[in-house]
Amino acid sequence: MLAFVSMEGVAWLSHKYIMHGFLWHLHEDHHTRENILTHFEKNDFFFLLFATPGITLILFGVNELSWMFFAGLGIALYGLAYFLIHDVFIHRRLKWLRNSNSAYFRAIRRAHKVHHKHLGKEHGECFGMLWVPIKYFKSES
Repeated sequence: MLAFVSMEGVAWLSHKYIMHGFLWHLHEDHHTRENILTHFEKNDFFFLLFATPGITLILFGVNELSWMFFAGLGIALYGLAYFLIHDVFIHRRLKWLRNSNSAYFRAIRRAHKVHHKHLGKEHGECFGMLWVPIKYFKSES
C-alpha cells in the first residue's frame, strides 16, 4: 500500500522533471495535437522505464514474499491504475470506461486537459495522475 501511494509522488516528480525535462524528446509527441494517440508514441517508452523497478522487485521478493515483493506489487498496481486512468479513461486508447462520469473522474479529466493545453515542455501544470487538486472538482471548464 505504501509503495502504491508513494508512486503518485514518483509519477509527479518524474513527469515534471524527467518527462518535461531532459527526456522531453520522448514525451513531446504526447503533447502534439495532430497525431495524439493515433498510434504508438515515443512517450510509450516510459512504460518500460517505470515498469522495470516493479518487475525487478517482484522477481527478487517472490520466493520469500519479502518487502521487495510487496513494494514491487504496489508499483505494478499503480502502473495498472495509471494505464487505466491515463490511456483508457482520459485518452480513450481502448473502448473501456467511456461512460464513467463520477465527480472524481470529471476532475481527473479536467486536470489532465489543463496539463495538455501546454504544447511545450515549459509552463506545465497538473503533473500527477490520481491525486487531483480540489479546484478541479469545483470547476466546470
